[in-house]
Amino acid sequence: MGPRLRTARERHGATLTGVSRATGISLSTLSRIETGRRKPTLEVLLQLAKAYGVSLDELAGTAPAATGPRAPAPPRSGNDKAVLPLTRYVGGLHAHKHVLPAVDAPPARPRQVSHDGYEWLCVLYGRLWLALGEQDLVLSAGDVAEFDTRTAHGVANAGPGGPVEYLIMFGPQGERLRPRTPTPDRGAR
Repeated sequence: MGPRLRTARERHGATLTGVSRATGISLSTLSRIETGRRKPTLEVLLQLAKAYGVSLDELAGTAPAATGPRAPAPPRSGNDKAVLPLTRYVGGLHAHKHVLPAVDAPPARPRQVSHDGYEWLCVLYGRLWLALGEQDLVLSAGDVAEFDTRTAHGVANAGPGGPVEYLIMFGPQGERLRPRTPTPDRGAR
């Protein structure tokens, strides 16, 4: 991953110092990530993708290779959804990228389901309608939601304006994500 991040930064014409100032990520952390001595967190990858003007798929190396001009995508109904698994094992924490196609008109309230587990989602692009119990939330790029999946929930594209891309991490009940506050690197100012 480090070499891909360095290439993305260089293509963007940015220095490590400039990226550090723009993102708030310490210079030493960025350097260690690019040299492979440290693994980036999802939060760091999202910040770098935004700073470099590239998709998370490009940074992670999961974007399809360009093979020349692409044919237009076939039209899809508003209920179609593309799901890209980001984890390959069964059990434990699962991660997926979801893409909801663009819609021509405001959708009906999403159908809700409930099941055991805990979910975290982050909108990468577009506007996502999250129906969570009796609440209706519209999340935009960069917004995050975390909830117990025993609460009835459903999602939809929030309306005309393009597709919606979002990440989901889901785990068994009690296996919540635990945010950690990074400790400042020694010597970084």
